[in-house]
Amino acid sequence: MRLFGRKDDDEDPARADDAIAGFWAWWDGARPQLDAMVAAGESERSADLLGPAVSALHEGLVWEVAPGRNAAHALVVTAAGDAELRPLAHRWAKAAPPADLLWEFHPSRPAHPRAAELSLEVAGLEFGLDRLALGLRAPRGAPRVDVTAYHPIFGELDEDARMDATLLALDWLLGEDDVARWVGDITPATFQPIDSVPAVHLPAIVADLVSEFGQEQWAQLEGQTAGGAPLAAMARYPLRPVDYPLFDQHIAITLPYKHRDPNGLPTGGSLAALRDFEERLAARLLKPGGDAVMVAQLSAERHRIIHVYADPSGDGASHAKELMADWREGKPRLDVTTDPSWSAVAAFLS
Repeated sequence: MRLFGRKDDDEDPARADDAIAGFWAWWDGARPQLDAMVAAGESERSADLLGPAVSALHEGLVWEVAPGRNAAHALVVTAAGDAELRPLAHRWAKAAPPADLLWEFHPSRPAHPRAAELSLEVAGLEFGLDRLALGLRAPRGAPRVDVTAYHPIFGELDEDARMDATLLALDWLLGEDDVARWVGDITPATFQPIDSVPAVHLPAIVADLVSEFGQEQWAQLEGQTAGGAPLAAMARYPLRPVDYPLFDQHIAITLPYKHRDPNGLPTGGSLAALRDFEERLAARLLKPGGDAVMVAQLSAERHRIIHVYADPSGDGASHAKELMADWREGKPRLDVTTDPSWSAVAAFLS
């Protein structure tokens, strides 16, 4: 069931927390009625009950009731690929009651264990995954696979319907989060690609990508600022917000440095001081299972900017401020903003 609406870019986090608490209070009261409807197969009545409750969280969220992995039913409330809404969906799931025999809760659509057997009706036509073919291309050195999807009914569907059916099929095959991680360009086609394979082979191909890019690395990059000055940067690779769904607080640490080469890049004692600062930052903030991650740093024109993303309920910003108090090569600057789509580091995203 899909409920689309306008996205509020200035959403108040406290307001979102109140909405989540309100949903779960509603769930406690409505569950007996909902249990009876779902058990009786009354999907339309259960949709009438669930729809307004999910819409009250945010009108851009998408929900569905699906078979559970360990429970009889799963309630999925997902951002449907909208990076701005992903933290809200994950906070909703984090606040959920413990799963029981009847219900479990997911902030993204999981892969279906019998995806090849699934079918649905699209514009009055049967869309079965057993007839879906995929043309797959993995760009050399890139942590993704580009997909061209073909189904015999696609020639009778409009462009939007073809894309909706393709996205749903990919979610069934891989799970929504792994689609975000590993799938690049998606193109529904009305003619079958010459080198296409049955869609059921997609998980195995993605597993090969995972083996190559599953471990995070750091990539070194060079470029120029808007004013033409040399720029040197390092970024985690692959870098994807989906891997850190609760880290929607952007912490930018700007450190001026004194010792520089003719290109304005750090050298000598300044380079050593910057490395020491980042090591202390890592020790202070970036513990395994912690609530912050350093994603990139760039140096240009006598300044280094360190980009950190954090869970705003943690202490990432205050720890950064404390560390900056010891910087001795100029006046440091701390900027803290809400950035669920990681737009501040868009140039580094995989």
